[in-house]
Amino acid sequence: MGLLIFSLNVTLDGCVDHQEGIADDETHAFFTGLMDEAGAMLWGRVTYEMMEDYWPAVARGEQEAPPAVREWAVKLETKPKYVVSSTRTDFPWTNSHHITGDLGEGVQRLKDVTPAGVLLGSGKLATELDRLDLIDEYQLLVHPRITGHGPTLYQGGLPATRRLELISAAPLSNGAVAMHYRRAR
Repeated sequence: MGLLIFSLNVTLDGCVDHQEGIADDETHAFFTGLMDEAGAMLWGRVTYEMMEDYWPAVARGEQEAPPAVREWAVKLETKPKYVVSSTRTDFPWTNSHHITGDLGEGVQRLKDVTPAGVLLGSGKLATELDRLDLIDEYQLLVHPRITGHGPTLYQGGLPATRRLELISAAPLSNGAVAMHYRRAR
């Protein structure tokens, strides 16, 4: 059974607005490394829809992009992508699959058949999966910014505090810090 690893950009005040992080080669290299290690990606519908037009165009060379961004796009194109949605059933992007039925059972099945692990990249979905006690690790890239707005991490709340064990913390040259935590069980 693989791990479910929640990974996202977040500011110091918890903002997860994708436009607020530092998008440079080093940041993209960090996330490319995480994707390389994982066996699959897992997103909610909103995240999927935010990415489905842009990243395939970058991978095909139809959209200008620096080398690190293009590398991410090309690798993402071939990576299995799983999407949770109750409002959409058609996901035409290459290697995209819809998780249907009970959320907890569907994600547990995905973990069971993905020994390299599943990289979760949606904030709202992470809240729901954390409520179901399915997230094993957290790899957050904390950016040196205070935005004063949302959306914020775990905005919907959790039923109880999650205790974590620090695995590693590594500063990037851009001032962001890669934080890797494991659930304390």
